Amino acid sequence: MVWAGFVGCIVLAPAAAWLGRFDWSLAFILAVLVECGVLALNQGKCPLTAVAARYTGDRAENFDIFLPLWLARHNKEVFGGLFLAGMVFVLWRWWIIR
Repeated sequence: MVWAGFVGCIVLAPAAAWLGRFDWSLAFILAVLVECGVLALNQGKCPLTAVAARYTGDRAENFDIFLPLWLARHNKEVFGGLFLAGMVFVLWRWWIIR
């Protein structure tokens, strides 16, 4: 659920910018940046992974998240790239509207 919420923020930031709602874009961007900070403070891992690990011996890369293995392996690269592309769009949209 947490992952889906942050993916939603990544998608909704440029969508809000498209609608001219830069206040909402900023809120979505800040939520993602806070999550990036949490991951950075936890050596790149979600803190909830340790909680999930208590309930299973499985340690596949997708044991704690219901994603295909290939996406779980490249989760940060895929969604980090989408986030950066979205930020470029938000800045571009802000530039042409201002």
